[in-house]
Amino acid sequence: MKRSNIQSISTLIAEVLRESGLERPLMERHIIDAWPKVLGPTIARYTGKISINRGVLYVQITSAPLRQELFNCRFQLVDKLQKAVGCEGIIKDIRLLG
Repeated sequence: MKRSNIQSISTLIAEVLRESGLERPLMERHIIDAWPKVLGPTIARYTGKISINRGVLYVQITSAPLRQELFNCRFQLVDKLQKAVGCEGIIKDIRLLG
């Protein structure tokens, strides 16, 4: 007997997540988790609370000079974070809080 509608388990999981509305929150969590990996341990030491709301990544930074430096390249960081987790359009901006 030939099976014509065989799908991979990853395809099925992605479909279930999309249909249940859990795909975006999962991708947001991946972006938050990727912050210290993408920016490295030095910047991670100066990072506090991280959250995403309405497509904006909010990151608490405890160093004013670092906050300014990151602000200047925030759109490049958006691209790097999204590429690190393999998604686009999850975040559109980064707000750095003191």
